[in-house]
Amino acid sequence: MNQLFWEKHQQTEYAKALTLLEESHNKVMQLMEPFSNDELFQKGAVSWSGGTTLGSYFISTTSSHYDWAIKKLKKHQKSLT
Repeated sequence: MNQLFWEKHQQTEYAKALTLLEESHNKVMQLMEPFSNDELFQKGAVSWSGGTTLGSYFISTTSSHYDWAIKKLKKHQKSLT
């Protein structure tokens, strides 16, 4: 999936990329908002999440993924100098 995303956005300008990131982040935050802390972080609180917590899914699609992307961007910036 990351490879497809990378291929799709090779020509995306920086300003547009930031706008897309902000829009995507806002959508995820809206999806998360209705859930209580117990629903997000208590195992078994939502039956369809299997053995993990719903909050883990949100973390992996936000902060953990952002951390990965920042590292990739920094590596790319270094390669340009």
